[in-house]
Amino acid sequence: MASLARVIHDFQSGELSRDELVAQLDSTLTTEGLGPTQLLEMLGTAHRKTPLPEDLYAEVRRRIEQLRVSNVAAGGEETGIQTTVDIPSARSAGAGQKPGGASAPGAANPPGHDQIKGTGDTLNNRFVLEECLGVGGMGTVYKALDLRKLEASDRKPYLAVKVLNVQFRGNPNSLVALQREARKAQVLAHRNIITVYDFDRDGPIVYLTMEYLNGKPLSQLLRTPGYQGMPVRAALPIVRGMCSALAYAHERGFVHCDFKPANVFLTTNAEVKVIDFGIARVFQRPEEESDATVFDPGSLGALTPAYASPEMIEHREPDPRDDIYALGCITYELLTGHHPFDRLSATQARNADFKPQRPPNLDARQWRALRAALSFDRNTRISSVVRFIAEFDNEARAEKSGKLAKVGLAGFAVVCAAAVGVFALRSAPDRQKGAQPVEGASQALADRAASSSSSEAAGGKVEPAPAATIGSTAGSTAGSTAGSTAGSTTEPTAGSAAAPASPPVATPPAPKPALTLAAVTPVLAQVPCSALAASAQDHALTVRGYVSQRHGAARLKDTLSALPGVDTVALEVEPVADDKCDTVKALAPYWIHNWQAGRVAALHVRPPGGQLSEGDSLVVDVTTPAYDSYVNLDYYQLDGNVVHMVPSPRAKDNQAPPRYAATVGSAGDWVISKPFGSEMVVLLITPAPLFDKPRPESESRADYLRALDARLAQIGGKYGQERIVADFAPITTKPRAP
Repeated sequence: MASLARVIHDFQSGELSRDELVAQLDSTLTTEGLGPTQLLEMLGTAHRKTPLPEDLYAEVRRRIEQLRVSNVAAGGEETGIQTTVDIPSARSAGAGQKPGGASAPGAANPPGHDQIKGTGDTLNNRFVLEECLGVGGMGTVYKALDLRKLEASDRKPYLAVKVLNVQFRGNPNSLVALQREARKAQVLAHRNIITVYDFDRDGPIVYLTMEYLNGKPLSQLLRTPGYQGMPVRAALPIVRGMCSALAYAHERGFVHCDFKPANVFLTTNAEVKVIDFGIARVFQRPEEESDATVFDPGSLGALTPAYASPEMIEHREPDPRDDIYALGCITYELLTGHHPFDRLSATQARNADFKPQRPPNLDARQWRALRAALSFDRNTRISSVVRFIAEFDNEARAEKSGKLAKVGLAGFAVVCAAAVGVFALRSAPDRQKGAQPVEGASQALADRAASSSSSEAAGGKVEPAPAATIGSTAGSTAGSTAGSTAGSTTEPTAGSAAAPASPPVATPPAPKPALTLAAVTPVLAQVPCSALAASAQDHALTVRGYVSQRHGAARLKDTLSALPGVDTVALEVEPVADDKCDTVKALAPYWIHNWQAGRVAALHVRPPGGQLSEGDSLVVDVTTPAYDSYVNLDYYQLDGNVVHMVPSPRAKDNQAPPRYAATVGSAGDWVISKPFGSEMVVLLITPAPLFDKPRPESESRADYLRALDARLAQIGGKYGQERIVADFAPITTKPRAP
């Protein structure tokens, strides 16, 4: 970690911005290993050499004076604040400073300057800034503890807070900028875009609260020492996530305008989140034109030259192709480890006639798409994000062509099998003297096969025919003596066996009744407080699902064993507590749909078995069907309430693409607490949003089930009941062992 003197020097030389200095200040002070007196002397030396801005100097001094270190860390210095160090102000001694001395402890900041908030500070007596997460063009982002949620024992008390930079705070439009960002975030509710909650101010401090993400920005990955790019296959999920977010924003009329690696976040759940739509501008949105006449976020001037298109640098109107240029730069850097234009601005690279080199791991089609994204001219740049990913995603194209190839191969295999069969029949040796021609024999075999099939379908038993029967079926023989009287037989020829005498025909036993699901389903439907799905093979019946403790698995097995055609019954059922009967009753039809379709949507609790103790995080894995859907994940607690995990005020976007897999709760969002006992997590997949308006994060189970029943009936009537599926995951919670 750099020393305080080095950090100040880097700021004074222009290598660090003001906000980057502030972001590094706390960690620098705590790892310096010096006491307040020595740190103040270091600050004074740097300040005398090259004066710092007055407000920044005051802030650094305030941080030092608030620092507490032990005697050992301070080299024997007592914990406390020494105020005898002479640090001249950048202004005259009369401006709030005693001649020949230092400002009194706790002195206010110089007039006309705002205090800078940083780690350890609290906003509005509610949000404690615990850790600096990064510095952006408009503000510094912190991990913050929400004291109000902590007091209410909320299971997710952390969020992220973006504090607007000082230079933007001084802009009269800064509050408007943050308000617009919050409003845009409500429009841009998408799984690959960070969720923004609200904006507020604490005196002169303007800030935004948003979803807290575990993970790291893409910029950190790209700057890893020795990073030289990754294979296309490894990069594709990141590229898909970025494209999905941008395409969604562009469809709604927004251009990000500052798309760069630092604004792409890779979560520990392997999700891609695009952050900081702070200066996003509207295009082709007539209803927003009045806003543009009042305030243009682009006027704040926050852009990153290495990723900004030439048109942005030239202050032209925003266009989705501006983001595509940045997307091309990031994708190139992701694959190769270096910027396509050596981090020159687009206008500098264009003027130098810089041409990027083709990455060796791209095929011709991918390179055409990437090269078109990097064009310096909008008119020749690839036209949309959707088109870019369609051309660049070779795995998606291979999957489509693979399906066609499989169909073609299947048809070709059928043709080949038929040809081989015909060839075998035509080339078989004529080993039986007087045997009929091949054509006649094959026709006879076909006739007999049809007859056999009809007999089997009727439940009869077909005996193998004697060899002579085949010859007599055709009605004529070649080179054989035909008997003209009844009962005459054909003499066996050389190389063939004599026809055996027909055995006595035994009376077949009465056939056992067939086991059909049509007979089983009504019986299962009569079992109270249950969700049961059956499968049958021959006379073996398998039933899986959930049955109430009161009814019991033994009673269910006895009932099923008595059904006609059932030889064996295998039960894979879990008991359901009586207090869950209303939930099971409401959602059983959709759970049954899911299992009858092959469990197209699945829910798994970690660890397997769902045994959780106090303080454990509730973590679940979710997979969705092979069609676009909406994920609804609810935690049915023992106290009669339902906690909405997805969607919720913390996870507003619940739209999922086909065959989507995600892990929910791995960041410690929901923690097990009392009361303890038998609880349940429910996954509900719908083809449309479940509710038009957000529901409270927690509500009465009875109220929710009433609203749910009515809404599911509407969705089922419009889209079909089969498009609604559910899965259950019972869990057992208990106190932490002492």
